[in-house]
Amino acid sequence: MIVPMKKVSLVVLDSSKKESLKTLRKLGVVHLETIEGDSAALSAFKESSSETDKAISILEEIKLNKKELPVQEKLSKEEACSKAKEILALSDRKKSYFDSINQDTQELSRLELWGTVNPDDLQELAQKGIFAYLYEIPSEKYSLIGEDCRTIVVNSVNKITRFLLLSDTAIEEKPASLPPEAYAVPLPRASTEVIADDIRKAHQGIVRIDGEIKAAKKYTKALKDYKKELASDIEFENVYSGMAHEEGESDSAKLAWLTGYVPEDLMEKFKAACSENGWAYAASTPSQEDYVPTKLKNNKFVSLIYPLTDFLDVTPGYNEYDISSWFLLFFCIFFAMIFGDAAYGALILLLGLGLMFKGMKSGKAGASINLLVVLLGFSTMVWGVMTCSWFGIAGDKLPEQLINMSCMPFSKYKYALANGLPFDSAVAEDYANLNQKVFCFVLALIQLSIAHIKGIISNRKTLKAIGELGSLLELWGMFYIVMAMVGNPEEFPLGVVEGKTIMIASVIPLPYLCIGVLLFGFALSFVFSNYNGSIKESVLESCKNIISVLLGIVNVFSDMVSYIRLWAVALAGAAISGTINEMAGPMIGKFSMIIFVVVLLVFGHGLNLMLNLLSVIVHGVRLNTLEFSSHLGMSWSGIKYRPFSEK
Repeated sequence: MIVPMKKVSLVVLDSSKKESLKTLRKLGVVHLETIEGDSAALSAFKESSSETDKAISILEEIKLNKKELPVQEKLSKEEACSKAKEILALSDRKKSYFDSINQDTQELSRLELWGTVNPDDLQELAQKGIFAYLYEIPSEKYSLIGEDCRTIVVNSVNKITRFLLLSDTAIEEKPASLPPEAYAVPLPRASTEVIADDIRKAHQGIVRIDGEIKAAKKYTKALKDYKKELASDIEFENVYSGMAHEEGESDSAKLAWLTGYVPEDLMEKFKAACSENGWAYAASTPSQEDYVPTKLKNNKFVSLIYPLTDFLDVTPGYNEYDISSWFLLFFCIFFAMIFGDAAYGALILLLGLGLMFKGMKSGKAGASINLLVVLLGFSTMVWGVMTCSWFGIAGDKLPEQLINMSCMPFSKYKYALANGLPFDSAVAEDYANLNQKVFCFVLALIQLSIAHIKGIISNRKTLKAIGELGSLLELWGMFYIVMAMVGNPEEFPLGVVEGKTIMIASVIPLPYLCIGVLLFGFALSFVFSNYNGSIKESVLESCKNIISVLLGIVNVFSDMVSYIRLWAVALAGAAISGTINEMAGPMIGKFSMIIFVVVLLVFGHGLNLMLNLLSVIVHGVRLNTLEFSSHLGMSWSGIKYRPFSEK
């Protein structure tokens, strides 16, 4: 259920608001409305949090094996702040080393064919009245240099001639007697030998910094803890600096206030705290315009779905439905059908039990995620037993006991065994596939009917309930059409077929009755679905949106057909399992191939498990959060109840 909330406004003395906020945070029951604070302290906390986050990222980039993992050490807040800055400084210095190495390497590459170049040597010559400049020119153009230019050729490599231009005086501009193709070579900042030595020292510096950062890995947990503390400080300072307050001359008389939401079952605790601390408050029922947080309260079994909804970050709106129990029920069914293999279910079940056993050491054996994995594994095993699917192994290689345990409508092997057909019979496979498809549509009918029944109950005090009843009748009428077009056209013809069409009271053909129910439901929905006190306005609203109203019938059809994805995805997974087994089959029994068989089976079925898991997220979750939710009118627009509390 969604816990009812009260909107509260809390008023305290501005002079004592920090102490009041600390007490309120310790109380931990008020979900505060969004507050945007602004203060120097808040900026400092955010900057420290950003620096710490970067420092943690730097440390986590260093991968160590288990033997190298250091024992984590604790740090005080001040030490953690200093350590984060130190790690960032080391990272910045490392980047500067890389930059200098890159620049110096390019410089050496540029002067590589000149040999050793030392600007100090040329400066010393200049002091003696000999000015030398480095030039390069295409070799075929060297002969064009004027006779008044004194040059010394250094070398000619790759059709480029390198030479020194000598002069008795300093040359400010390029001599006119030099061809345009001749270009001056800029001198390096230091000798090439010094630059090479700087590169070597930079590499040494990088190695040294890597060692220091690696040594700092022992503070990773301390920095993460510090970041959590900063998050709490940021939250508090944001509320403190953003809290509305009175403007006045007397500080002792000024008031400050904030607004939030408290669950009704915690209001007595909130009132007691207000009385004890001398706070003034006002409480009211939230209006439709208020963005009220959602707090879900269910029994331990239904709460098993919370890890999934938290992972998906979906929360029903305060005025929407809590479908946790239905979500859990149908998700288990969808999960089981998509994986569709009893052996896969057994592996998942063992994984869940393993997580529970591991959790015993930390006191979390009964954690919801562990129990959810166990439940999903068990559900998959049940469906796999019913369909007689065990690692995709063919029926002729399965024990007869497993075949007898399966369910006739869904198991092709049991149908083949009962009718004396070969296990690979196309007739048996078509029989099982048809029944599984029909089961998908029955699931659609049941789940979507639940959505409209909930709508009828929710709107029972208004005529809008009749509109929901119309949608329900549309759904039931559409079920026959889906069966006729996609499910089993032979048994569910749209027209009257002698010997095939079911007659109601020996007078009305079932197809006509179902189409009549569909049209009658559409009429009720058209008239009452937008009811808000006036039938006339409801009809006018439907007329305004006539295109979307007509498309609504198509949406009902597509939503029901959408459930066939459960069968289709499971069929693809079974085909992959069978293909893997066929590939491994010829190698089984050969001792020399045993390693290849094991690798192929583990990799193949492991990959299939991963694909099935992805399919569950894409398809199994979708049917709950889209098809089912759209018929409920849910948009999952809620925000989770997160009280202002100590972390």
